[in-house]
Amino acid sequence: MELNPHVLNQYAIEFKDVRNAIAATNSYQPQGALEEGDKRWQLSVNSEASNAQAYMPIIIGYNQSGASLQLKDAANVVDSVKDLRHAGLANEKPAVLVLIRRAPNANIIETVESVNQLLPTLQASLPNALDVDVMMERTSTVRASMHDAGETLIIAVILVTLVVLLFLRNWRAALVPIVAVPVSLIATFSMMYLLDYNLDNLSLMALTIVVGFVVDDTIVVLENVMRHIENGLSPRAAALVGAKEVSSTILTMTLVLIAVFLPMLLMGGYVGLFVREFAVTLAVAIIISLIVALTTAPMMCAQLLKSADAIPKHNKLYQWSERGFTALLRGYDVSLQWVLKRPKFTMLMLLATIFFNVYLYVIVPKGYFPEQDTGQITGRIEGDQSASFKVMESKLKQYIELISADPGVDSVVGFTGGGQSNRGELFIMLKPLADRGVTAFEIVERLRPQIDNIPGALLTLKPVQDIRMGGRRSRSSYEYTLQSDDLDILREWEPRIRNALAKVPELIDVDTDEQNKGIQTELVIDRDAAARYGITIKQINTLLNHAFAQRSVATIYEPLNQYQVVMGLAAEYAQSPQSLDHIYLKSADGGQVPLSMIATYQQSVSGLRVEHHGLLPAINISFNRAPGVSLSQATNAIKAAMEDIGVPSAIRGSFQGSAKAFKKMLDEQPILLLAAFLTLYIVLGMLYESLIHPLTILSTLPSAGVGALLALLFFETDFNVIAMIGIFMLIGIVMKNAIMMIDFALAAQRQSSITPEKAIYEACILRFRPILMTSLAALLAAIPLAIGQGDGAEMRQPLGIAIGGGLIMSQLLTLYTTPVVYLYLDKFSHWLKQLRRPVHRTTDITNVVEDLK
Repeated sequence: MELNPHVLNQYAIEFKDVRNAIAATNSYQPQGALEEGDKRWQLSVNSEASNAQAYMPIIIGYNQSGASLQLKDAANVVDSVKDLRHAGLANEKPAVLVLIRRAPNANIIETVESVNQLLPTLQASLPNALDVDVMMERTSTVRASMHDAGETLIIAVILVTLVVLLFLRNWRAALVPIVAVPVSLIATFSMMYLLDYNLDNLSLMALTIVVGFVVDDTIVVLENVMRHIENGLSPRAAALVGAKEVSSTILTMTLVLIAVFLPMLLMGGYVGLFVREFAVTLAVAIIISLIVALTTAPMMCAQLLKSADAIPKHNKLYQWSERGFTALLRGYDVSLQWVLKRPKFTMLMLLATIFFNVYLYVIVPKGYFPEQDTGQITGRIEGDQSASFKVMESKLKQYIELISADPGVDSVVGFTGGGQSNRGELFIMLKPLADRGVTAFEIVERLRPQIDNIPGALLTLKPVQDIRMGGRRSRSSYEYTLQSDDLDILREWEPRIRNALAKVPELIDVDTDEQNKGIQTELVIDRDAAARYGITIKQINTLLNHAFAQRSVATIYEPLNQYQVVMGLAAEYAQSPQSLDHIYLKSADGGQVPLSMIATYQQSVSGLRVEHHGLLPAINISFNRAPGVSLSQATNAIKAAMEDIGVPSAIRGSFQGSAKAFKKMLDEQPILLLAAFLTLYIVLGMLYESLIHPLTILSTLPSAGVGALLALLFFETDFNVIAMIGIFMLIGIVMKNAIMMIDFALAAQRQSSITPEKAIYEACILRFRPILMTSLAALLAAIPLAIGQGDGAEMRQPLGIAIGGGLIMSQLLTLYTTPVVYLYLDKFSHWLKQLRRPVHRTTDITNVVEDLK
C-alpha cells in the first residue's frame, strides 16, 4: 500500500497509527463456542483480511470533528509483490525468475528431468496469461559433451584396433587384444558402479586414455606366444610358456603404473578431489587389464592361434607389410649399433634433455583448469553508485535487447533490484556449438564493443565454467584481494592499484567491488528542538522506516502460502530529499510538527558497504586474462605492478578463488613430481631388489617430459591440472617400454650368462615390435582427445596433447638412451660390488714372531 502523506497530515495520523490499524485487522485469536443440549457450535469470524480489497475499508483514524478516515482514502491499496524495486526480464518480456540448483551429489540430468515433469502440472495451475518456460538448463550441454566424449572413446577403440591389425596382420591373433578392450571397459564400468562413480566427462576421458593401456599387457603376452609358435611350439604349449615368461614383466608394469597414480591420490584440496576419481578409474582399469592379459589372453591364444606348419601361405599384402617392418627393424638395428659404439654422445644427449626439461618447465605458460565453452555466459551489470532502480531497469532492458540480437544467442534472462541497488545479473544461453559456429569466448569479444557503448553502466560478460574455486562474487573470473587494518589507507591506495593493473597488457576487465561513492541524504536532528516538542529519536527513526523502507506490517496466511503486507510512501512522494518536507510527527500534546522544524538535511558521499576478508577490511580487485595470456603470466604481471608502484606494507595483497588455488597448485607441482619419482624409485627398487636398475627405467622420463612440454608450447596450451595428469600418465607409459627391455635383458643375463652388451642388444631387437605397438596404441588413443573440437573438448585437449607429444619424443630417444644407460649402470653396479668385496691378505707367521721378539 502506498500512502499519501498529505491526507495523513490533514487527519493528524502518523505512520505508526496506520501500522497499528492494519495489524489489528487480522485477528487470529480463538472466538469460542456455543452449546445447547447435545449440540455445539464453533464460533468463527471473518476477521482476517486476505487481499487488498479487504483492507480498503479499514478505519485508520479520525479528525477533530470525529469524521473517520478509511485506508482507501489515504493510500493506494493493491495486490502486488513484496519488493517493488525488483525487475526480471526473459527475452525482453517481464518475468519472475526461479533459479533452481541441484543438491550436493545429486545427478544434474535426473534433477532437470524431475523439474521438467512437474512443469505441466504447474502450468495447469496458473492463469492462461502466464507461461512457464525453461530459459536455461545445463543438461543440453552436458549431454552434448558426454556424446562427444563417447564418440572420442569409440574413435580411440577403432584406432587401437587398426594398430593391432596393422602389426599382427592375422585376424585370429588380432582378435585377442581386440576382445581385451571391451572386456576391460565393461569390467571397469562395473567397478565404477560399485564405487558409486558417475559416468561423466572426467571418467570418459580416463576411459579413452585407458584404451591404449588395456591392450598393452595383452599385446605383450600375444607377441611372446606368437614368437614361441614360430619357433615350433604348439599353441597350447606356447600359451603356457609365453604367459609364464612375461607374467613378472606385466606385473611389474602394472605396479609401476599404479605407483604413478599414488601421489595423485594423496593430493589435497579441490584438485585432489578432482583427480582422485580419475586416478582410481585408471587404476581399476589397469588392474583389470592385468587379469585379462594373464587369464583371457593365454586362453584365447591357445584356442585361436594355429601351429606354424598349419598357418596358410601369406598374401601379398602381408608380405609387403612384413618387408616394411623388416626394413624398419633393420634400420633400428643399424642405428642402435651405432649408438652403442658411441655411449658418451648418447649420455650427453640425455643430460641435455634433463636440463632442457627444466628450462621448458620454467617458460611454459601455466594455468589452473582449461577454460571451457559450456554454452552459457553470465553477465554482471554495475551502474553508477547513485543509480536509482529505474535507471538500472532501463539499462537491463538495453543490454538484453542488444545481446538477444546476436546470432549465437538463444535466450537471455536477467534481473536487477532487490538487495543490489545499483547492480544487475544476466544469464545468457547460447545456441548449440554446431549451430553458432563460434565459441563462447568469441561471442564475448564480439559483444564487448557494443555493450561498452551504453553509457551509465558497465556490463562484464564471462563464460560459465564447470570448475571455479570460491572467491567473492565478482564480474570477472579471477580475484586479487587487498587487506589492511586501516580502512582509510585501503581506500586511498585501491584506486592507484586498480589503475596500475588496468594498464597491464596481460589483464582485461579490471574492476573492484569497492562501493564508497554512493550519495546519501544525511538528516541532522536538532535534539533541543525535538525535546521541546516531546519527540524522541526513536520516534523519528520509526517514522522514517515506515515511510521509506517498504516495511512489512502484517502477514496474510493462506493454506499453502503466506504473504506480507507492505507499507510505504507512494512513489511520487519518495523521489527526492525534498520529500522529507512533507513528513510530520506528533508532539507530546498531540499537535503536528513538521520534520523540517527539528531537523535539517544535507547531501554527502558514503560507502554503500564495507567488505571483509577474515577479520580485516578488504577490497577485491577482479580481472580476466587477455586473449592468449596464461594465468601464470597474469599473476606475475600483478606482482610486478604491485612492486613498481611501491604499495606500503600496511596493505597486503593476496590472490583468492581460482587464482589462489592456482598459486597453491603451482607451489605444489615440483613437490608432487618429486614425490612421484621417489615413489617410483622405491617401488622399482623393491621389485628388482636393486638400487641401480630403477635408475635405468627412470632415465626414460626426461625425453617424455620434453616432448610433452614442447607439444603444449606448440599448441599454445597452458600447463594446467589436466596437462599435469597427462604427464603422470605419460610417465607410466614410457616406463612400461623400458621395463619390457630391462626385464628381458636381466633374464637373459641370468639364464644364459651372456654379456650385458649382448643381453640389452637382444632385448631391444626382440622387444622392438611390442614396444612400437603399445606406444602407437597409446598415441592413437590420445589423438582424438588432442584434436577434438566438440562440446567439452577444451577439458580433454591438454591431456591428449601432453601424452601425444611425450610419446613421440620418448619413442625417438628412449629406444637408444635406455640401453646405453643400462650398460653404464651395470658397470657402475659391478664397481660397487668390487668395492664392498673384502680384501684377503696372507702374512708370514715367521716374520710376525721375529717382530714380536
